[in-house]
Amino acid sequence: MIERYTLPEMGRVWSEAHKYQLWCRVEVGVLEAQARAGTVPAGAVEPVRSAPPPTPEQVAAAEAVTDHDVIAFLNAWADNTTPRSAAAYVHYGMTSSDLLDTALAVQLAAASDILVAKASRLVAVLRDHALRHAGTLRPGRTHGVHAEPDSWGHRVADFAFGMARCRDRIARARDAVAVGKLSGPVGTYSHIDPAIEAEVMAALGLRPADVATQVVMRDGISEWLAALALAATVCEAVALEVRHCQRTEVREVAEPFRAGQRGSSAMPHKKNPIRSERICGLARVVRGYLIPVMEGIPLWHERDISHSSVERIALPDAATATDYLLHLTAGLVEGLTVDTARMRANLDLTGGLIYSSAVLLDLVSAGMTREDAYALVQAAAMDTWDDGTPFRDSLRKQAAARGQRLPENALDSAFRPQRYTRRLGPVFERLARLS
Repeated sequence: MIERYTLPEMGRVWSEAHKYQLWCRVEVGVLEAQARAGTVPAGAVEPVRSAPPPTPEQVAAAEAVTDHDVIAFLNAWADNTTPRSAAAYVHYGMTSSDLLDTALAVQLAAASDILVAKASRLVAVLRDHALRHAGTLRPGRTHGVHAEPDSWGHRVADFAFGMARCRDRIARARDAVAVGKLSGPVGTYSHIDPAIEAEVMAALGLRPADVATQVVMRDGISEWLAALALAATVCEAVALEVRHCQRTEVREVAEPFRAGQRGSSAMPHKKNPIRSERICGLARVVRGYLIPVMEGIPLWHERDISHSSVERIALPDAATATDYLLHLTAGLVEGLTVDTARMRANLDLTGGLIYSSAVLLDLVSAGMTREDAYALVQAAAMDTWDDGTPFRDSLRKQAAARGQRLPENALDSAFRPQRYTRRLGPVFERLARLS
């Protein structure tokens, strides 16, 4: 992931230097366990443990010769070990994927912890914003068209609960990826004892795979990436709502626009929803990695490495982009400007058409058949659409033309927007308990 979208904490998890530190940690853990079991000389442990991890530059130089990243790492690390002969017992009984999959599991678990914390912050930001605007009336929209009155808090509450579910999915997916293996070539433990695997995994905060071949099957990693893709997409849902509502014709909410910010190189009046658009774009990137990662589940026999090149790009990128998306979306909502007066003005934009469903029900309650009531209300609504006559006047006109009596008193409550939101109390009570 490019530096522009990389936050420091997540960047450290996926840095090359940190990766080699993890590789050393795994190898030292195995070496110590092997020495305690009497499989390797105890004297080999301290020289290896004291050897500094090789730098990315050292490994790259070695890999230019070996064309094999793990052997390059082992050779470069051996060069840092005094005496070098102690390094002979590093990687004893292991295969490359023992190291790669186990260290990757530690990275995925660490990345998950960061993402869960960021998602929890976003849940809190959305929750608090929604509660502040529980009574802020606005037009609800379906198909982009005014539907019925709603509250802005109700709309945001949907995002808050959605993000809470995404956070919980990431937490569950963390368990699915916190799995390593130290079972050697094709996973048969032919050169390493299962007790070594159990001991090292516990020290790393992982659990041994129930079964592994040369690699850990990639269904858990796919589950993890799917959880990230869902979280990114809920961020996109928030951003898309802001983009729609910031349009000039709507202008109900607006992104923060700081002093000195510029919206356009050509049009000085512009205040564009650039954060929201960035969120929508990056969410596509995260979703785009899911299928290539899933295709790492079916491999040739005990393993091939067709998954490896994909995961080197997809896993760090998806984690880093999702981390940035959660951070950016929280900042977007925290700084959001809500124009309550404009929301209320938009309720009246169609001359009362937004109250048609309540009118329909009130006419039925007053004794009119549903068919007659629907025909009357729809005809009046079309008149209002066509010529801008206030909806209540159109209702009177259509009722007179049909020889029907319009129960004026019964309709009074139909034109009160609070009627539509008065039963949302339980939603906001649940929202207040959301953490």
